[in-house]
Amino acid sequence: MNRELDVVAWVHVSGGRMLAVRSRGRDLLYLPGGKREPGEDDWSAVSREVREELAVELDAASFRALGVVRAEAHDQPAFSHVRMACFTSGHVGEFTPANEIGELVFVGRDDRDLLAPASRAALDLAASHGLVP
Repeated sequence: MNRELDVVAWVHVSGGRMLAVRSRGRDLLYLPGGKREPGEDDWSAVSREVREELAVELDAASFRALGVVRAEAHDQPAFSHVRMACFTSGHVGEFTPANEIGELVFVGRDDRDLLAPASRAALDLAASHGLVP
């Protein structure tokens, strides 16, 4: 198996800690985001996924690419690796776990073991940009 899962993710940092979510039934934390629907660009996919998962609206004017990470796929039996394009953006609204999201947590570098591999790579990416101490 050598298939790569292509996803988008929102990197939100507050107080030096990155937002992560846990889907119901999953053991590790992930970043808000997911797969693009056919024809969706990055902005459309990230903003839709975040709206569906956290019930907040992202701010298009502050939407920026942070980078792309690649890591071993976790809990995705059809895929060997994940390619995750990471973006930052302001938001409007209060976080409310919705749909498949059962929990949201702000994590720091000491919490790496709670994160799926691609989310660990995204935490490192955020740190390399000075967002996480």
